[in-house]
Amino acid sequence: MPRDPAEQFIERMGGALTNAGLPRLPSRVFAALCVDEDGRMTAAELGETLEVSPAAVSGAVKFLAQIHFVHRERERGSRRDVYVVDDDALHSALLSKDTLYAPMFVALDDAVDGLEAGSDARHRLMLMREFLAFVDTEMTSMATRWEKRRGQIERELRRS
Repeated sequence: MPRDPAEQFIERMGGALTNAGLPRLPSRVFAALCVDEDGRMTAAELGETLEVSPAAVSGAVKFLAQIHFVHRERERGSRRDVYVVDDDALHSALLSKDTLYAPMFVALDDAVDGLEAGSDARHRLMLMREFLAFVDTEMTSMATRWEKRRGQIERELRRS
């Protein structure tokens, strides 16, 4: 059973992300970075925090970097990598259209081009493609609104 608030957060957020479809260890690594004071940890620090090997952490952070949840930096004056979560990591991950939507658009477009006009499969795939196009447009609009809202939140947080 987790003993402190950070451990509780790691287990709760890690579990929530796992239930949402992310692998368990990357979910826990992301949560550990989020709750870390500066959001920066080495593989050894993550391994110690999560009681897993640094090698296991390596695979988890590789996955997280691919989906834009974290990025890697070189520790100053060292050859060690530090894994970093940005304050707005979820925003960045959700807006990573090139890695998220682009391959799906290509697959859908290629499939639609090869299917007979009027077929049920073509109809289904066209609806999927149009839904993704709609989501893409809405995400861009939402990102603009979020930037404005984030500015308001930042100002409020500085006052408190």
